[in-house]
Amino acid sequence: MITKEYDLYKKKSDKVKALFKFSNKDIPNFWALKGVDLTVYAGESVGLIGINGSGKSTLSNILAGIIPQTSGVLEINGETSIIAIGAGLKGQLTGLENIRLKCLMTGLTNDEVDEILDDIISFADLGAFINQPVKNYSSGMKSRLGFAIAVHNNPDILIIDEALSVGDETFYQKCVDRIEQFKAEGKTIFFVSHSLKQIENICEKVLWMHYGDVKMYGDTAEVVSEYKKFISWFKKLSAKEKKDYQNEYKERQTTFNVQKLAEKSEKLGKEPEVLSGPPIGKMSGLTKFILLFSILALLFMGAVNIKGRSLTSVMKNPTILLEKSVHSKK
Repeated sequence: MITKEYDLYKKKSDKVKALFKFSNKDIPNFWALKGVDLTVYAGESVGLIGINGSGKSTLSNILAGIIPQTSGVLEINGETSIIAIGAGLKGQLTGLENIRLKCLMTGLTNDEVDEILDDIISFADLGAFINQPVKNYSSGMKSRLGFAIAVHNNPDILIIDEALSVGDETFYQKCVDRIEQFKAEGKTIFFVSHSLKQIENICEKVLWMHYGDVKMYGDTAEVVSEYKKFISWFKKLSAKEKKDYQNEYKERQTTFNVQKLAEKSEKLGKEPEVLSGPPIGKMSGLTKFILLFSILALLFMGAVNIKGRSLTSVMKNPTILLEKSVHSKK
């Protein structure tokens, strides 16, 4: 079961301070994913729906390998490619330079990039803007470029995160045609969108995420029908009732822990999941100690070098580092 926990730091300096704390008990956390158990087979197209803050983008980023999960085993059979508005694009580089950079980062050679370059440029259809810095692009233009690069890398698993929500109808249809081609080739599609119409047109299955939990997973028509009922019910609530509902579920995400994860696993008939050692992506106490020791050693060696003393003399008499340097004059 996949989880993702974030530490909530108030200031950037708190992140640095946390490196030297051997206990994280005082650091508030937030569980964006609270145990996602999902099996998707090759050739399936799965839509991800849910209100804002439900964990859709977090899950898609984990699937794409952009961020690590906190716990759980993720098995991906094939190459993934994610399409999100501006994802991985460097603003200071031109569209043409971004094409080459992203393709090279996926393992293509310069010769292979040259073979598909014209097709990518044609698909993105940005005209003269292809030679302009991406920082000057609109959201729609970034989406067009990102989609064009991703689909021409020919991935086994295509992850689309709201990338079709900003383009015009002509480009949207071009994207849908390419997605249908991918589906016919047996590729797997994950499609994140708030547009239920797009979900119904593209996906055979739908995963409904709700504040870090899997609310429902199954046939598109069935899940979308239930989701529409929820949205209809939610809209009828007063402003205060909506706020209370959201606060309640957000509170559950901040109070979630590994013990509750184990209880959840048992309820689903799975082996209780308990983290052994630090969560993925976090440092253990030993790692923090080694880091602190390395920093102190580096500062010590720097001080020795600045003072112009030998390491042997400093080791025999450390106080000489506190003495003022004496420079002889001729």
